[in-house]
Amino acid sequence: MPQLLRAFFRLIRWPNLVFIFLTQLLFYYCILLPCFAYGNPGGEYPHKLSPLLFYLLALSSILIAAAGYTINDYFDLNIDRVNKPKRMVVEKVIKRRWTILWHWIFSGIGVLLGFYVSWVLRNPLVGLANVGCVGLLWFYSTTFKRKLLIGNVIISLLTAWVILVLWVCEVRITGDAVYREIISRLFKFAIVYGSFAFIISLVREVVKDIEDMEGDAKYGCRTMPIVWGVNVAKVFAGTWMAVLIGALIIFQFYVLQKAWWPLTLYSAVLLDIPSAWVLRKLYEAQTKAQYHRLSNMIKGIMLAGILSMLMLKLV
Repeated sequence: MPQLLRAFFRLIRWPNLVFIFLTQLLFYYCILLPCFAYGNPGGEYPHKLSPLLFYLLALSSILIAAAGYTINDYFDLNIDRVNKPKRMVVEKVIKRRWTILWHWIFSGIGVLLGFYVSWVLRNPLVGLANVGCVGLLWFYSTTFKRKLLIGNVIISLLTAWVILVLWVCEVRITGDAVYREIISRLFKFAIVYGSFAFIISLVREVVKDIEDMEGDAKYGCRTMPIVWGVNVAKVFAGTWMAVLIGALIIFQFYVLQKAWWPLTLYSAVLLDIPSAWVLRKLYEAQTKAQYHRLSNMIKGIMLAGILSMLMLKLV
């Protein structure tokens, strides 16, 4: 049983699920709630997403992500035998039929929770978007993952959606200037963090494609390093990494004008410097192990970016 339990948590990528929950938790408590408190001291415009609804929404996001990981391993069985034989759990510990069953259980509960939140909020976009996420993850695993670039973009968009969905929950039709100011401020933060999540995720996806070239090529995948070559894939990832560094510097100049010194220092030390290191090492990398280390470093940058929301809570 312990082996089966460990395999199950490896199947659903529990660290990534914790990361998703942490992202939404920090955005809710460090950005969404303060935005309404800052521009709404009298409480005339309360936020729609109550703590209960937030946790249901977060659970929905986690379950749909878990469903995506399980279906990905279901369809990637042969590729994983080449790329990561020691980390495989499907068929080695968990049967394929159980994998597909868990996918439908997670997807079904996640979609139902999403529609419940939609019904309470009177906002159909949340529930419909969850259905769209399930569909995209399914077709990503069956088709898009093996196509040039489109799979990378889908995963990056879904990563950004983890943040943007919280803004969507608060959108409502009103002509009041005070509310428009609140939701505009919230939208700016959602775009900043959503864009960060999109770019850093896109870079990591391309690096992972380079790392997994052997198994992908053997089973007919047409990822960027296979179709255009490793050097082009490196230039693509490096260009987006440079864009991210430039955007971070612009953001730091903006926050400096507001005298948010702790956030500026945090961003420079834990985002700028590691991102520049990744950019340099990306062009030096040659082996699968080097690309794997780069992928882990990029994931660390993602975590540092999300944790920066705590600094906003303090300013």
